[in-house]
Amino acid sequence: MVVADAVFTRDTIALSPLFALSPLIACVVLPPLRTALFAVAAVLAAGISGFWHHDLDSAQHLVRELDVFLVSSAAVMVSVTRIRQAQRLGRFVKLAEVAQRAVLPVVPAHVRHTDIAVRYESATEDTVIGGDLYDCYHSISHTRFLIGDVRGKGIGAVEQAGRVIRAFRQAAAIHTDLDEVAEEMSAYLAPFFDEEEFVTAILLDTTVPSRPLLVNAGHPAPLLVRLDGTYEFLETDADLPLGLGQDFSQWEFDWKPGDRLLLFTDGVSEARDADGEFLPLRDLVPVLRGQSVETTLDLVLARVRDHSVRGELGDDVAVMLLEHTTAIKEVRPRTREQDWLPLLPN
Repeated sequence: MVVADAVFTRDTIALSPLFALSPLIACVVLPPLRTALFAVAAVLAAGISGFWHHDLDSAQHLVRELDVFLVSSAAVMVSVTRIRQAQRLGRFVKLAEVAQRAVLPVVPAHVRHTDIAVRYESATEDTVIGGDLYDCYHSISHTRFLIGDVRGKGIGAVEQAGRVIRAFRQAAAIHTDLDEVAEEMSAYLAPFFDEEEFVTAILLDTTVPSRPLLVNAGHPAPLLVRLDGTYEFLETDADLPLGLGQDFSQWEFDWKPGDRLLLFTDGVSEARDADGEFLPLRDLVPVLRGQSVETTLDLVLARVRDHSVRGELGDDVAVMLLEHTTAIKEVRPRTREQDWLPLLPN
């Protein structure tokens, strides 16, 4: 703009008021100090323009320079306000993530014949937290697992996620059959949901390892990877989500020592690359073998990020990896710090 003002315009036309466009553009993406440098450059250039227009002492030149000064100053203030709001929003997001993780229970590292690893990560595209959840119920009589995704975002979804976990704990403790657990949960949750709220979920019972049971309430099918490297998705006739359905069916599948089962929310299955292509879930099969369950989940999340645009998650992700072990081990507790450790910055 300075070059155009100095070379390509007549003496009767001055483009110097447009110099203020520079700090206006800068304030959108740059911090206040750098925006201020653009502002100073614009004001100086507007002042110097009086030499090639030969009107350094004219009232019009003073008005033009004042215009550039005022607009440039406003741009600096916009940058200051933007940075403060971004910092405030960042603190809010961190607090919201802490609230979400406080809702999620600490899952044991091992129960009966099952090694367990879980992870939760918030979306990086969206500053609003979601309702992804997981849980494990174990007692003398039962070992049961839950992974789910509440429809919606924000604090309301987190509140509903806590309610789903509470419903699971209550129902898993009193019902013998897994389908009855799902029916009890759905009946309990329905009065708390509005017309557009529901939760998709997978319920799993591994009390008898040779006869595991599965209920699919409208959720993505789990991925079963066998010890010999073969795999399958446990596709069933999915029932309606919890809060909508009334009757649920339980399904039995073959699960042998060394086999691993990956349960996940749609933040994994719907991860997209730059071309809009979904993550091929079969590509996770090699990742799911060879390492400990804890290390394996870190590799799974890394694979999801590698597939996503700029390595950023487009939706919240909850994953649970279970391995059928050959021997019964004592229940090993996991601390909250262990659950969070992979999520802390290096």
